[in-house]
Amino acid sequence: MDKYEMLAEKINMLEFHQKLLLEVVDHPSKKFTRLIIESGLSESEVNHFYSICDKLSKKLEEQKAEGYVYFHPLFDELSISMPDKLDIGQTIKACLSQNLYKSLFQEFEKVIEPS
Repeated sequence: MDKYEMLAEKINMLEFHQKLLLEVVDHPSKKFTRLIIESGLSESEVNHFYSICDKLSKKLEEQKAEGYVYFHPLFDELSISMPDKLDIGQTIKACLSQNLYKSLFQEFEKVIEPS
């Protein structure tokens, strides 16, 4: 990657984070949005994370319909696939507080904090 490509990538990241910052200013309760900025995730990393969550949410609903009650394999799939910059525990809590993929992250919360 040459200097100009690196510079363009940094500018894209700054523009993305600036857009997210405006959301956080208007809605300080957006914990996951704040986590994206603090972790320095790019827009493509965030889109990848959302696509993983979409896929896992569908799998969760299918498995629940089939009577599954144990979702560790889905949790493992998320933890392997998510960006390295994110902590799984912080991510679960932030997504729950922002009501993102609520059903999915409620199940994952049980995995990290068994009752």
